[in-house]
Amino acid sequence: MNRWWQPAFWRALLLLAVLGLGQAPAGAAERLVLMVAGLDKQIYLPVRLAAHLGYFRDQGLDVELQSEGSGVNAEDVLLVGGAQGVVGAYDHTLDLQARGKAVQAVVLFTLSPGEVELVANPLADTFTSPADFKGRRLGVTGLGSSTNLLTRTLALRHGLRPQDYKVVPVGSGASFAAALAQGRIDAGMTTEPLATRLIHSGQARMLVDLRTPEATLKALGGPFPFASLYMQTAWVNSHREQVQQLVTALVRALRFIQQRSPAEIATALGMDDGLERNLYVQALTESRAMYSPDGFMPAAGPPHVQKVVAAVNRTVRDRPVDLSRTYTHEFVRVANARLGPLQ
Repeated sequence: MNRWWQPAFWRALLLLAVLGLGQAPAGAAERLVLMVAGLDKQIYLPVRLAAHLGYFRDQGLDVELQSEGSGVNAEDVLLVGGAQGVVGAYDHTLDLQARGKAVQAVVLFTLSPGEVELVANPLADTFTSPADFKGRRLGVTGLGSSTNLLTRTLALRHGLRPQDYKVVPVGSGASFAAALAQGRIDAGMTTEPLATRLIHSGQARMLVDLRTPEATLKALGGPFPFASLYMQTAWVNSHREQVQQLVTALVRALRFIQQRSPAEIATALGMDDGLERNLYVQALTESRAMYSPDGFMPAAGPPHVQKVVAAVNRTVRDRPVDLSRTYTHEFVRVANARLGPLQ
């Protein structure tokens, strides 16, 4: 699908103009722009922590985080040069390679999608499994997004065809919540902490849980590594020092998640006491198992991701994809060595 008309494309061009094509003043650290497919999402917590805790600064980096509600729009910004990296779903690297774009994940954040399929509470009794998607309007962040991929995968695994249901792009966060509340969608896929907030408020019930590796294995039939930092391969090869600094900061943030309680993590993010903090801590407690402790890609992950993607994505199905070029362990290996054993 040609997406160059979308707003993210034009924002990327404006960003290029504002940043002067990425050039920094002499003697200043080069500014690196990372597009995050929803900065408030817990699946992307490591990059948020790295910024809040000063880990990027400790590596001598000037990193600007920009939030884009849909990963498919974030990748467009990357391809036109408006950002040096995307904090988004690993499966995008397969689709991009199949379309002739060389990108690779340089560090993995989550071992599972961290997503949930929610059903609007008034309709909850009519849903028992994704087989009940038939005839329904299903919310996803965007067409071509990973939530779209996962929604179609769940439907396929329960015997449905794409024409049996309607996928509706509604974005994430507040726009997703509004679509559910207004009845524009019957069910939809979102992530934490929004999922816990909607369940707690009585607006939705959970139908499918993809937050932990165990739940993902049950729902998708295999591992599905998800959140990552991916970058254009050419940029990685020409900026190895900056990539190493980025990855070291992010692996340090992954270690922080392993070493601190959910409550301590909320404090590190500057969250005040109250309901929002409590719900954030609850959500993090229930999904904490999804985080990689070291940033490495599990060996069984990419082949199963390819299998899942190829089942619903004709481009990936019909064109060769070299999985070894969709990720690299070079930088996480060095980062873990520099940081020493995980305590």
